[in-house]
Amino acid sequence: MRVAVLGPGGVGGLLAGALERAGTEVVLVARTSTAAVISERGLRVKSVIFGDFVAHPRAVDRLAEPVDVLIVATKAAGLEPALERIATQPTLVLPLLNGLDHMAVLRERFPAGSVLAGTIRVEADRPEPGSIVHTSPFLLVDMATGEQDIAPAMQQLAALLTQAGVPVRVLDSEARVMWSKLVRLNALACTTSAYDKLLGEIRSTPALRVDLLSAIEEACAVAKADGAQDVDAPTAVAELDRAHDTLGSSMQRDIAAGRTPELDAIPGAVLRAAARHGLQCPTIERLVAMIEARIAGAPTGAPA
Repeated sequence: MRVAVLGPGGVGGLLAGALERAGTEVVLVARTSTAAVISERGLRVKSVIFGDFVAHPRAVDRLAEPVDVLIVATKAAGLEPALERIATQPTLVLPLLNGLDHMAVLRERFPAGSVLAGTIRVEADRPEPGSIVHTSPFLLVDMATGEQDIAPAMQQLAALLTQAGVPVRVLDSEARVMWSKLVRLNALACTTSAYDKLLGEIRSTPALRVDLLSAIEEACAVAKADGAQDVDAPTAVAELDRAHDTLGSSMQRDIAAGRTPELDAIPGAVLRAAARHGLQCPTIERLVAMIEARIAGAPTGAPA
């Protein structure tokens, strides 16, 4: 399979590097300046799983050639302008963005049946163009499709990623793929960003752990109303309880770096879905307000 990756940040760069090192033909699609850096220096990866290496995928600022797979790994806010760089129709589109709303955007832009439901669980960042830092051994891609015609191609993509050292689960429900990550990510992102603390301290501080659990329970209620009947709070809680103490969130890192956090893509998606189903999420709403206050420089009033 010929694979294109749109967005060579922490997620896209890590996958592009792993795939290229395993022998897959990979094309990275990026801004002109970033593509130039990668073309000149390669893609430098420091990973707790894959080790330190330099990959040399071809990097372009516009994709017009045919590819079998397009992995979309931009931030949600940058999706639509990034799609202007794509002038081809891949057989499969695997989005690995946070949230839910990007699915409708992609299914309007590409043939709807070609767009898989997909998520990735990973701690990876791009400190500078062409440099990827992968800091946690946890790595998992989930995918699903309701289109039987492309199920064989999806299985082929899953095998390709697995051979490159990226664990993959092919699930039987698109709703499960999207919500099983979102309920966990939303709680982690909201609590770590509202209080600017890592997961270990969130878990060990009783009042903060209550917020973590309440955010999970609220999002799980929304998930079930949205069709993800097999997404449950105990599973999400157990996953976060197994995670290492120093786990943070990309939202927390974005705030620290002065970048725009994905408030709209992560808790915003949960709250919009809740509104569609007539549900209330008071803990998530309060945490979002605290994050907005932090960004604005106001006191957050973290509980003791």
